Amino acid sequence: MTEKKAPTEIDIHDLIAGRWSPRAYSNEPVTREQLHQVLEAARWAPSSSNLQPWRFVAFDRHRHEAEFKTAFDTLVPFNQGWNANVPVLICATAQTIGPKGDVNRSALYDTGAAAMALVLQAHALGLAAHQMGGFDAGAFREKFAVPEDVQVIAMIALGHYGDANALEDKLREREAAPRSRVPLSEIAFDGAWGKGFE
Repeated sequence: MTEKKAPTEIDIHDLIAGRWSPRAYSNEPVTREQLHQVLEAARWAPSSSNLQPWRFVAFDRHRHEAEFKTAFDTLVPFNQGWNANVPVLICATAQTIGPKGDVNRSALYDTGAAAMALVLQAHALGLAAHQMGGFDAGAFREKFAVPEDVQVIAMIALGHYGDANALEDKLREREAAPRSRVPLSEIAFDGAWGKGFE
């Protein structure tokens, strides 16, 4: 299954409505150009004072096998299960201290914007991306000598869509289930806190 368009309340751009987070991946390699493209999209995300606090660490299974395995081993067992074929893992991190030595309060927000740019570019290229919080950030920091002023935030699986039938039953059901979100009125307010946008 490669398409799973969101049932939106009103029309939005297909690039956004069509992006989703699959768990079925093939082992087909991601080209160096494709990886460059998604990272370049992240580079051009907006950031407060143009500080660009994001730092992405990419691991290509076919290029850096040992390093990929080390990053893979930081995933929780559940995520390791469905990432067995994923060709690329990308760790999203944020430089939390600004150039003047002060805390950058926008670092995580800005890095999230960069990660979204990355996954949208992946979708535009016909690739799949799935962002994960289920990994051991401390172990990742230790294994890859990430500086203390950098927050390790998320892992992103990147690759080509695979056969959902190869997933275990529960995951296969989740893969086929309709996408859902809470109503817009619960997350967007109109002129006052709690007054749902309609």
